[in-house]
Amino acid sequence: MKKATTKKTAAKKTSAKEFPVLKEVKQLYSFMQDNQLDTIEYDQKGLYVRLVKARPAIVPVPVAVGATAATAGGTNTVLAQEQYKEVLKAPLMGIFFRGSTPSAPPLVKEGAQVEKGDVICLIEAMKVFNEMRAEFPCIIKKVLVENGKPVKQGEPLFAIERV
Repeated sequence: MKKATTKKTAAKKTSAKEFPVLKEVKQLYSFMQDNQLDTIEYDQKGLYVRLVKARPAIVPVPVAVGATAATAGGTNTVLAQEQYKEVLKAPLMGIFFRGSTPSAPPLVKEGAQVEKGDVICLIEAMKVFNEMRAEFPCIIKKVLVENGKPVKQGEPLFAIERV
């Protein structure tokens, strides 16, 4: 029976020691919220804490390229492929956005040259904004979809010319 009493006493002592640490973490969190910080790090008295504000996930998606690939976009897709030599297609179904916000300027404009890895548009699917990145250097010849319109997977979004 003495062992059970000893364990309870040890648990109470541990909780009493951890309470000041918890108090410091709460103060750091309050400071972070009050100053609208995304990240805060604290390293003092042998205590290292890093608090990071959670953000919605932005998932990069590969871009299908080429006019010869089979698509599921229908008549509009066929017309775009016949009219333009090369197109960048929607990698998934969702809502097409040219900019990061409705009032923000487009990420790319017609006639702009983009490098490999540049974000060229966003596609919102299930409340997640997916960045569409260029897989190679190219020139955006024409934007084929209106901002804020739904797109299907495989639907042409941009007419391009490789550089």
